[in-house]
Amino acid sequence: MGTETKVAVITGASSGIGRAIAERFLENGYRLALMARSEEGLLEIKRKSPENVIVVPGDVTKADSLDRLVEESIKAYGAVDVVIPNAGAAKVVPFTESGPDAIAEQFNLNFVAATETVRKFLPHIAPQGSVIFITTFLTTVGFPGLAIYNSSKAALKSFAQTLAVELAPQGIRVNSIAPGPIGTPLWGKVGLPADVLASVAEAVNARLMPGRFGEPADIADTALFLASPGAKNIYGQEIVVDGGYTIG
Repeated sequence: MGTETKVAVITGASSGIGRAIAERFLENGYRLALMARSEEGLLEIKRKSPENVIVVPGDVTKADSLDRLVEESIKAYGAVDVVIPNAGAAKVVPFTESGPDAIAEQFNLNFVAATETVRKFLPHIAPQGSVIFITTFLTTVGFPGLAIYNSSKAALKSFAQTLAVELAPQGIRVNSIAPGPIGTPLWGKVGLPADVLASVAEAVNARLMPGRFGEPADIADTALFLASPGAKNIYGQEIVVDGGYTIG
């Protein structure tokens, strides 16, 4: 089956990395099922190829939204080939405020919603299908205030490794992509003042081999590769796309 007949499901697709992945897959012949809370961002993608994109506005932390995404996807396409539960968010929370509620909020979005998206789609993933989780380079480096976020992504990384073993007999590959510092709206929403963000960015840039933040398209290209036959022997891996930050 050629990519022109393949279907990719992408959550958090209205902006940043999710949108870049959606646009890259669309350019390469995939049909898409997209979810995000912002319908307008999804419709902008749909306008590029209306017959090849279905838009399902919703909140991935809510079961009825995910059920609707599965229902609409299967109604439109019959089955899916690639599931990328990209929706997530980083929030700076000092350790002193990292109580159960703060932990639950980020884990529900970054871990539970991601795994639930895959679980609900599992009966509908075609043989030779692919699941791609989005983790973060921060699972291997410390970053003050992001202990909860980093932990939620570390849990997802570990989950993906085990799920890869569990789903391999069904012909479904599971991998992760760990973005490094990428210029997306996520950085502006972590809750740091502008001047602090600027100094953080300067310090980060000094550790990046290209000397600048990566682009969402870098992650999109990696996702496209992991979903392709060229990655047919890659199972349970986390591909770090971080401009060399974690080795610098």
